[in-house]
Amino acid sequence: MSSPSPTDTSERLTPALASQFAKIALGHVSREYPNKLDHVLEGDADARGPRDLHPIFYGSFDWHSCVHGYWLLASLLRREPGIAEAGQIHALFDAQLTPLKVAGELHYLQRGAARGFERPYGWAWLLMLQAELLRHDHHRWAAALRPLAEAFADRFRAFLPNAIYPVRTGVHSSTAFALALARDYAEVAGDKALLAQCRTRVRNWYLGDRDAAAWEPSLDDFLSPTLMEAECLRRYLPAEEFRAWLAGFLPHGAEGQPRTLFAPATVTDRSDGKIAHLDGLNFSRAWCWREIAAALPPGDPLRGEAEAAASRHLAASLPHVAGDYMGEHWLASFALLALTAGEAA
Repeated sequence: MSSPSPTDTSERLTPALASQFAKIALGHVSREYPNKLDHVLEGDADARGPRDLHPIFYGSFDWHSCVHGYWLLASLLRREPGIAEAGQIHALFDAQLTPLKVAGELHYLQRGAARGFERPYGWAWLLMLQAELLRHDHHRWAAALRPLAEAFADRFRAFLPNAIYPVRTGVHSSTAFALALARDYAEVAGDKALLAQCRTRVRNWYLGDRDAAAWEPSLDDFLSPTLMEAECLRRYLPAEEFRAWLAGFLPHGAEGQPRTLFAPATVTDRSDGKIAHLDGLNFSRAWCWREIAAALPPGDPLRGEAEAAASRHLAASLPHVAGDYMGEHWLASFALLALTAGEAA
C-alpha cells in the first residue's frame, strides 16, 4: 500500500514532514520487490536476487535509491531526532550497517563485470550517505560503512583522469550531480586529494561555458543540466569567481530567462517511472535555485528570481512525494535536498 502524500506544504523541513518522509523511506528501503538491478550476468550462477547480491541496499526498487533512502533516514535522524520513527531508524541501521554486510557489498564490487556498476550516480550517493553518517555524534555506522565509501572514492579517483568530457544530462549519468555530491564527502571525510581532483575536473569541464540555452526539460529528466552545472561550480569555486561565472552563464537570469528554468515541469502520469522523474526535476531545481540564491548578495536581482522559482517548483511537486511507488521509492530524498537547501549542513 502506498504511503500518504505529505499534507504539510511548508517550504522548509518541519517535524511533521520529517516524520512523513521517514515513514515513506522505512516502507521501501527493506522492500525487495519490484526491483530493477544494475547487474551483468556472466553465467548461470549470477542469476541471483537483490537481497543475495546486496545485503544492505536491496530495497527501494534499485540500489541507488536504497542508498539515498538510507541517506534520507540518516539526515532526518540528525535534523529531527525527536520524530516518532527515530527508534525504527536506529534499529534498521544497527541491523544493516554492520561490517559483515558491508563486506558483502564490497564483494559485489570485486566482480570484473561490476567496474561500471552505478557509475557515477550511485557512487556519489554512497559517498553522500557516508558524509551524513560522519556528521552524527556517534560514528559506529560510519565506521562500518567506511570500507565501502573508500572503495567508491577510489573508483572516482581512477575514473576522473579518463573523464575528459562531462556528461551533460538530466539523469543518472550527470557528472555535475555526481561531483557536487562527492564534494560533501571529500570535505567531511577530509579527503583533500579527491577534493582537489574533483575541483580540477569541474573547472576543465564547465568553466568556459557561457550563455546557457537551457533546452530543457527532457521527458526523462530529474535533474536540470543547466542548474546542476551551476550548483556544481558553486561548490568548487570561490564565491566571487562563481558569481562572475554565473553572470556570464545566465546573463538574463534576473529577467527570468531562459524561461524554461523558472517554470515547473508538468507531470502527466505519475505511474510511469520515467515521466515521474519530472517531480524530481522540480525538487532538484528548487534545491539548485535555493543554493544559488544563498550564494548571491542581498539585492542581487537574480537572487529574488531564484528564490521565487524555487518556491514554485517545490509547491508543484511536494504534494506528490508519495502515492505511486514509481515516485515514492525515491522522491522524498530530493524533496529533502530542496527543503534544506541554503542552510548549514
